[in-house]
Amino acid sequence: HVQLVESGGGSVQAGGSLRLSCQVSRSTYSVGCMGWFRQAPGKEREGVAATWLGGTTAHVADSVKGRFTISQDSAKKTVYLQMNNLKPEDTAMYYCVFDSGPCKIGNDATRWEFTHWGQGTQVTVS
Repeated sequence: HVQLVESGGGSVQAGGSLRLSCQVSRSTYSVGCMGWFRQAPGKEREGVAATWLGGTTAHVADSVKGRFTISQDSAKKTVYLQMNNLKPEDTAMYYCVFDSGPCKIGNDATRWEFTHWGQGTQVTVS
């Protein structure tokens, strides 16, 4: 059973930065597609960023491109989401996601597909 352990959420003023972390635990998988979704109240869930764990492929949604960066420490099975120049519209619950198969992502970030989801960590920008 795959468990995703998230950390790093919190409250920040507009223009500030936060870094989210997510580690895959209780899993024999050493590779897979890993990333982040977010959902704001009353809004559709959308993909934010994804990367191939153990590789170099990375994808960032257009809505956050230039401000958010995804990186990884494959030895720790951990991905990071560095969020800079945060805006109030970035306020949302952020979920770590993982899939042992190929990344199923495209231009429409609301249609990304992942099998495993974390509990979520709140990010609030005021």
